[in-house]
Amino acid sequence: MPLDSFGREIDYLRISIIDHCNLRCVYCMPLSGLKFSTSGDLLSATELERVARAALAVGFRKFRLTGGEPTLRPDLLEIVERIGRLPGTHDLAMTTNGILLPHLAKRLKTAGLRRVNIHLDTLHPGRLQRVMRFGTLEEIWAGIQAAEAANLTPLKLNVVVTRGYNDEDVVDLAQLTLEHDWSVRFIELMPLGGGECARVALSQYVSNRDTKERIEQSLGPLSLLPDQHPADESLNYRLPKARGIIGMISPVSQPYCGNCNRMRLTADGKFHLCLLNDDELDVRTAIRNGSSDEMIGKTLLRAVGAKPTGHHLERGVSTEDRNMYQLGG
Repeated sequence: MPLDSFGREIDYLRISIIDHCNLRCVYCMPLSGLKFSTSGDLLSATELERVARAALAVGFRKFRLTGGEPTLRPDLLEIVERIGRLPGTHDLAMTTNGILLPHLAKRLKTAGLRRVNIHLDTLHPGRLQRVMRFGTLEEIWAGIQAAEAANLTPLKLNVVVTRGYNDEDVVDLAQLTLEHDWSVRFIELMPLGGGECARVALSQYVSNRDTKERIEQSLGPLSLLPDQHPADESLNYRLPKARGIIGMISPVSQPYCGNCNRMRLTADGKFHLCLLNDDELDVRTAIRNGSSDEMIGKTLLRAVGAKPTGHHLERGVSTEDRNMYQLGG
């Protein structure tokens, strides 16, 4: 397993396969001024397989497909099948808004996908359309049901808490864990990209300390679960007598950079060294210039070696070159 220069074990590659999305969440994608990669800029299914194979050869074990919205890739099933069949792949997951899962979930499971995280910011139909803009609760809920039916589990729901949009809905979302064995994870806003969405993240930020307090005031004490994995970005809790788990992902108020085990591959073929920094290493050019799998692996190891110690949000420093939809979280 590769170690970075700070002694962290890096074994998890998050692979963005597209920067398009069928939603326009207020903290992620503006309604205008968007610039997407062309199909020729995106790594092909074969190229993605090569990167995954090279990553496994140098000690990576886990992969997550992200976007944009990964279900918009027309060759998604091929990508899943190519990566899922590689020897040494311990986990292959995907983060999605779930809208297209009713037509894809069973086929994704058959192709080799193991589980999904689904983005759902509120259970209130009107507020959902205000914060996620192009989606409906009915569509996303159908995706959740399809994922469960296809056994793409354990199922995690990702909630980005945004003041004035959905912060009053966190109790209803947490309450889902009383009846379902899901993880409902509340995520603090992060200012990426320096544009409209970064301004929303700064002005509408809600600390997970406030979110936790709101949930406990309504539903009772949250018990911290034992045996938490040190590299898990989520602090995991359980409500009294609940079936599921409540997670708190707090990159701003409680940074977890010291235990980070992640590297990111952008849809246009760059190893992005840290979510909240701009540093990248180009691998697409190397692939298309005929580099061997061994050379791709060496590029990845260079990226691991150059990974920074963490973000500097406390100093007002964040990524300027890419927005969240271009990095996949």
